[in-house]
Amino acid sequence: MAERSTVQKAVDEYIATLEVPLRELNKNIHENPELAYEEHHAHDTLCAFLESLNIPVTRHAYGISTAFEATVGGQGRCVNFNAEYDALPGIGHACGHNLIAIASVTGFLALAYAIKKFGLPGQAQLLGTPAEEDGGGKIDLITAGAYKKVDLSLMIHPMSEDEFLDQKATGIAGRSSISLYDITCTYEGVSAHAGVNPWEGVNALDAIVMAYNGISMLRQQIRPDERIHGAIVQAPSITNAIPELTKTKYTVRSPTIKGTKLLGERVRRCLEAGALATGCKVKLEESTIYADLVVNSSLCEEFVQKMADQGDRILQMDNVPMAGSTDQGNVSHLVPALHGLIGIPVSDGAKNHTHEFTAAAGTDTAHARIVRAGKAMAMTGWRYLIDDDFSGRVTQDFDRRTALN
Repeated sequence: MAERSTVQKAVDEYIATLEVPLRELNKNIHENPELAYEEHHAHDTLCAFLESLNIPVTRHAYGISTAFEATVGGQGRCVNFNAEYDALPGIGHACGHNLIAIASVTGFLALAYAIKKFGLPGQAQLLGTPAEEDGGGKIDLITAGAYKKVDLSLMIHPMSEDEFLDQKATGIAGRSSISLYDITCTYEGVSAHAGVNPWEGVNALDAIVMAYNGISMLRQQIRPDERIHGAIVQAPSITNAIPELTKTKYTVRSPTIKGTKLLGERVRRCLEAGALATGCKVKLEESTIYADLVVNSSLCEEFVQKMADQGDRILQMDNVPMAGSTDQGNVSHLVPALHGLIGIPVSDGAKNHTHEFTAAAGTDTAHARIVRAGKAMAMTGWRYLIDDDFSGRVTQDFDRRTALN
C-alpha cells in the first residue's frame, strides 16, 4: 500500500491540473444562483463537468430532478461526498453552497483518482444534494436509498473566518447543529361585507393574529437554546371584506430531534387555538425534521491533521452548537459523518445569509481554501478505506454518540 506522502503528492498534482476548470465551475454556479429543487443549471453544469473527465454520472438520481450520483471504485468501504448548490431568495449564494459543491467535487475526484492510481479497495461516491436551505434534499435521498451503501459521509461548510482568528485557526472540524422543522398553517374563514354584515363572517386574520400572540408569549417559556421564528405568508389585501384565508409558517429549533418534536407540539397547540377561538377551519402541514448533527471525534481529529498537511490550522471540535441546522444532521444519524466548518475572509466579518457573504463566496481566496479542504477530505477518505483500525475507531465513536440520542 502506498505511503501517505506518496498519495498526498499524487492528489495535489492531480488537482493542480484541474485548477482552472474547478475555478470556472465555482464561478459558474456562484453567478447563477438557484433556489431549492430548482437547481437545474447547477445540476447540468456539475454533471457535464464530471462527464468531461470520463466520470459516469446518473442525472436526476433517485427520482429527484436536481440530484445526481457518481461512483468510482469496487468492493470495500464506500466514502460519500455531498455537494450542495442551492441558493437563497434575493441574496444568491449567501451560504456559500457553491463552495460546498466545489469542495465535495474536489474531494471526490481526488479520492477517485487515488483509488484508480493505487488500486485502493473501496468506493468514492459523489451525491448532488439539492434543497438544503428549504426542504431537505438529503432527507429525500435517504428515503430513496441513496445512502444505503455509504459507510462514511464527508462535507464542509464555509463561514466567516473572523470567529476563529483569535484562536489562530481558520475553521473547526466538528461542531454540532440543532434540529428543526417547519409548520405551515392555513386558516379558512368565511367572507362577509366588513361594513354591512360583519357578524356573518369568520375572520381568518383574527385567527392568525391570535396564534401569533400565543406563540410570542410561548417564547418566554422556552429554553435558551431553542428558537421559534415565523412569517405570515398569505394575508388579506383589502379592508372591506372579512378575511377568509390566511397562511403562516413557523420554524421550530431545538438541540435534539426529541426536543424539536416537543416544542413543535406546543407551537401546534397555539396554531390550533387560533382556529378554535375564531371558528376557522385549520390545515397544518409539517415538514420533515432536520436532525441534530452527530459529531465524530476520531473523524474530526483525522480531518484536522489532513488540513494541517494542506497548510491550514483548524480546531478539532467544541461544545457550542451552531444556531443553524443542516440536513447533513440526518445523514450523521445513519453513518459517521463530517460537517467541517471552513472559514473564509468576509467583509466586516459578516455571517452567512448576508450580501457580504455572497460576495466573499465568489472570491479566489475562498475558492483556494475550499479546494484545500476538498483535498483534506479526500485524504481523510483514503485513510478510512485503507486503515481498518481507524475505520473501527470511527465506527465506535458513531455507535457511542448515536446511542445517546
